[in-house]
Amino acid sequence: MDKSGRVRRVKALMVKEFYQIVRDPSSILISIFLPLLLIFLYAYGVSLDLDHLQIGMVVEDTSADVDSLVQSFTNSPYFDVKFAHHQNAFIEDITSGRLRGFVVIPSYFTAFYKRPEANSAPLQVIADGSEPNTANFVQNYAVGAWQIWKTQQALRGQAPPNLVNVQPRFWFNEELESRNFLIPGSLGIIMTLIGTLLTALVVAREWERGTMEALMSTPISILEILIGKLIPYFFLAMFSLTICVFISVAFLGVPFRGSYLLLGVVASFFLFSALGVGLFISTVSKNQFVASQAAIVASFLPAFILSGFIFEISSMPLVIQWITLFIPARYFVSCVQTLFLAGNVWPLILYNLVPMFLVGLLFFGLTLFRSVKRLD
Repeated sequence: MDKSGRVRRVKALMVKEFYQIVRDPSSILISIFLPLLLIFLYAYGVSLDLDHLQIGMVVEDTSADVDSLVQSFTNSPYFDVKFAHHQNAFIEDITSGRLRGFVVIPSYFTAFYKRPEANSAPLQVIADGSEPNTANFVQNYAVGAWQIWKTQQALRGQAPPNLVNVQPRFWFNEELESRNFLIPGSLGIIMTLIGTLLTALVVAREWERGTMEALMSTPISILEILIGKLIPYFFLAMFSLTICVFISVAFLGVPFRGSYLLLGVVASFFLFSALGVGLFISTVSKNQFVASQAAIVASFLPAFILSGFIFEISSMPLVIQWITLFIPARYFVSCVQTLFLAGNVWPLILYNLVPMFLVGLLFFGLTLFRSVKRLD
């Protein structure tokens, strides 16, 4: 067949796919409403920033210095404080989970603090270790409140100033808001859903309904079928990405310091791999239920757990770190978070584009090898 005939067949197949997307409620649900739901969920429902921690405070000393120290805890936005005069009063609350820890100001606090050879005093922080992350927050926030109080005492001339003055500065995410990296990272989950799950479901549905057999009986080649399937869902995913980025920047206030054009290039490379995985799953399974389960296990769960979206890859066991090298979402999440928070860091972006392209090339090759024009 001539080249014009191939173009005409691919174009006709693309038009047919676009009509099928518009007429299919599940496609609209997965590509538009589900991404919006996830964006707002990660913006308002999921946060790694803990505030208003329920803690107890055992006050065994009643001096004026202790009163000001207690105020540094009660005025903190990170604590909701409950008071007692003995540790035993909080044992039941800690056991039942009503409190995440408590701070003990011992009766000899003032005596130690007023000694001329020292400018500090013992302060005990006890945290609920059943939730390690929360326990670390309790410890760190308590130390922070203590340091603020010491600084205030030094400014009032009631304590010698510290010889070392630490002034921390945070790059890229100055406010330390988890939203600023959760929302960009969630774009990897959203693109995985559209690129892999939706593609696997729709193509497998065609096998179930028999429309794929009708395509096989036409002069169209396997490569033309794959291209005709790929392009509509590519544009659908890019449209969904555009909506999510616009809402993230314009309404949710997430900073974007990179290039939108470069973001489109990165998303194209990722979609090349995600669509390849989806087409391969649908070709192997030919059943919607099997395709959906395979897509979740092979793409969605790895993208959520092993991409560095929430869990730091460097803290994983070495074997798992090696497995993440084959997860395209790992490279996409890294690129998107960099573009949002740091800008166009070309060495990192280029380094991550290559694995995404190779994974896509692998799965499209497997799909071409697995797909043959026969009806058995």
